[in-house]
Amino acid sequence: MKVFVTGGAGFIGSHLVDKLIDKGNIVTIYDNLSSGKKQYVQQHLENDNFTFIKADLLNLKRVKKEIKGHDVVFHIAANPHVRLGEKQTDLDLKYETIATYNVLESMRANDIKKIIFSSSSVVYGETPEISLTETYGPTLPISLYGAGKLASEGLISAFCGTFDLQAWIYRFANVVGTRGTHGVVVDFIEKLKKNPKELEILGDGKQCKPYLHVSDCVEGIIFGLGHSHDKINLLNLGCKTNTTVTKIAEMVVEETGLNDVSFKYTGGKRGWKGDVPRFQLDAGKMNKLGWNERYTSDEAVKKAIKEILNNK
Repeated sequence: MKVFVTGGAGFIGSHLVDKLIDKGNIVTIYDNLSSGKKQYVQQHLENDNFTFIKADLLNLKRVKKEIKGHDVVFHIAANPHVRLGEKQTDLDLKYETIATYNVLESMRANDIKKIIFSSSSVVYGETPEISLTETYGPTLPISLYGAGKLASEGLISAFCGTFDLQAWIYRFANVVGTRGTHGVVVDFIEKLKKNPKELEILGDGKQCKPYLHVSDCVEGIIFGLGHSHDKINLLNLGCKTNTTVTKIAEMVVEETGLNDVSFKYTGGKRGWKGDVPRFQLDAGKMNKLGWNERYTSDEAVKKAIKEILNNK
């Protein structure tokens, strides 16, 4: 199978590429390296079944040219930094919504019918403390990142209805693991490198979310593709447990071997504007298909901390 992966040099994308190559697929990465790193796919550069293209998804003409001849598209590229939307209000419009339109239009122009899209749990917005199924609504995101993901889902649905595409849309929990470039685990490790005696924690530390290890995430993406065959396959991808921010801070301190670290909370229930402080995903649809996560939320976080510290 000839596979086109946008954002394939990024955190999740590079792990997905590893798995796709292992399964014998012919893989093309399309990545502008704004957050991805070529070193994450360095091991594949001499592989005849692998092609790396450094280019931007906002260049529609280039996307149409490079996507030609592929069988399926994994659209993983995105602005990964949720908080940047506060300062660059058009960032998610460009690199979520318009980028997704350019991918879909390029698929239409080249008669490619299958797209796998990495969405996010943030599309649900701020919700009651219930386990969220894919049918929960209305979906009212409170961040520009979430709005961009939801708009992309809408475009994918419309292209499926109008141009007979088939889609797998995954709403991820918080994904952690090696090659991670952002998020609470990376943030805490970097802060402790600068000041090993005090750790700033955004919000009140009671924020509580499910954390999914990147290996479980990638396995889930591929499993869902092989086992769900609807026109539009909308699937939550998460774990059954969750972890508080303070618990993550405690685990990072323990793994770094530091002593007498004081926690300094900035206060408030959110870490930043647009942060959803508490949520839980219901991955029952994936479970019924036969997929289950290997790691609990706490286990995923602890494994990610060890991996990131070892890589640094």
